Amino acid sequence: MLRILHDTKYDFIRHWKKAAILTIAWIIVGLGFLAIHGVNYSIEFTGGTLMQVAFKHPPHIDDIRATVDQAGYPNSEITKFGSDTEYTVRAQPHAGSGTAAAGDSTATYIGRALRQKYGNDVAVGRSEFVGPRVGAELRTKAALAVLISFAVTLIYLAVRFEWRFGLAAVIATAHDVLTTLAFLAMLRLEVSLTVVAAILTVIGYSLNDTIIIFDRVRENLRKQRKESLRDVLNRSINETLPRSVLTHATTLAATLALLFFAGEVIRPFAWIMAFGIFTGTFSSIYVAGALLLWIERKWPRPTSSEGKGTARAMAEERRRSRPESAVAGR
Repeated sequence: MLRILHDTKYDFIRHWKKAAILTIAWIIVGLGFLAIHGVNYSIEFTGGTLMQVAFKHPPHIDDIRATVDQAGYPNSEITKFGSDTEYTVRAQPHAGSGTAAAGDSTATYIGRALRQKYGNDVAVGRSEFVGPRVGAELRTKAALAVLISFAVTLIYLAVRFEWRFGLAAVIATAHDVLTTLAFLAMLRLEVSLTVVAAILTVIGYSLNDTIIIFDRVRENLRKQRKESLRDVLNRSINETLPRSVLTHATTLAATLALLFFAGEVIRPFAWIMAFGIFTGTFSSIYVAGALLLWIERKWPRPTSSEGKGTARAMAEERRRSRPESAVAGR
């Protein structure tokens, strides 16, 4: 594979308009799903009682819902959990009873109603309760974790590179979060702490890929070749392409193994990671590079070098800015 992708000369930047149209359309569709259906928060964020029940024979979901309603908990959420014989019941406690004791009584009443309906054909696997105050606190902390990750990313890139690289990388990372949220909305995946962990992992994974490309861009700029920034970006992406393909292929293989064989609990995490590999690669190649080129044109570095490539001008500007003592010491 390394030989096949060795010394490639693909013009990735040329397709930035098509990439922009594709990703904007994807985000708009995802926001439409969010506007229609809302965010499918897990019990960890909304609070309430979550029960996992198993049946010997596949039941009808409407019968389960009717039984839970008769137990005194209408508008409960009944969802299939993996197979046709396993379901989860998410019910809110009665008004003014948001305590652990109320959660236990909720599980008791619903379990009793199901056993009266199905007898020995039903078994309650697990039940857990999260108070509404705890759920709201977890939502706040999850959003804060994402915002802190953006701030640390911007500071790190501004120190390691410069503000132009940092701004392009942060916007590309924000793109990954938005496309991932759109993916969540389209698949109606449940947003849990595990999913938040997956989103943070995707941010780090995509950022690492972007840093590798930007680091190669910086190296190529220092070579003082008579190339425009666009050519330097294309060459840097092509030079890192073999490494990217191998890394993404091995990561995707492990993620697909989790997706197909790890079970229903870990499946949302695997879905987000699998999609994150694609969107992270996409943003590193088509979003971050195009943004860096746009930022450079919008706020060019001050230079008096006319008729030279951007990379050459930048190199000469850095050379002129060095202290005279450092030049004399050579």
